[in-house]
Amino acid sequence: MTTTISAAAILLDMDGTLVDSSAVVERVWTDWAAEHGLDPAEVMQVIHGRQGHASMAILLPGRPVEENLADNRAMLERETAETEGVLAIAGAARLLRSLAEVPHALVTSASRPLATARMTAAGLTMPPVAVTAESVSASKPDPEGFLTAAEALGVPPRDCVVFEDSEAGITAARRAGMRVVGVGPLAGPHRPDHHVHDLSAVRITVDDAAITITLE
Repeated sequence: MTTTISAAAILLDMDGTLVDSSAVVERVWTDWAAEHGLDPAEVMQVIHGRQGHASMAILLPGRPVEENLADNRAMLERETAETEGVLAIAGAARLLRSLAEVPHALVTSASRPLATARMTAAGLTMPPVAVTAESVSASKPDPEGFLTAAEALGVPPRDCVVFEDSEAGITAARRAGMRVVGVGPLAGPHRPDHHVHDLSAVRITVDDAAITITLE
């Protein structure tokens, strides 16, 4: 069934939405879990969509914030350096090309160096507006990142459509008052407004600055 959605701006998550970084993420977080005596499978259920230190706070409640921030810095350095296995999600490059002339932004929990490294490794063009970890005071599922992007683009939140894969990201978009297209298998159980297997199912057309999103 084909679905069409109208929007004035499109906001895009990165990991799991534009970029498949699962190989790197699993390596790094499995090592971290082992260091702290945690089950890697349980850790992987928590981390998607959040900044690393926010995930650590959930996984190790009561641990000093400073220790989480220090671990997060070390992990970001490793993740930025390790790009082997980072790939573009199917349809991501075509989607970004189709958005070149319309308001759009990247909204990611990754730092800017990490986002740049992964987008480059995947052969994708970084949107001119990118809200990264340095841009916000609170991680997803807080809506700050999406609201910051909407403000930067000069578009009301209700007129933005978000592409997201994680529970934290979908929750953040909803809290921002935005519609959500879930991308990939992780998104479906979290009841996004719409759902696609990957971005190859998405078509963008523009008429008098009005964006029409077609989901096939």
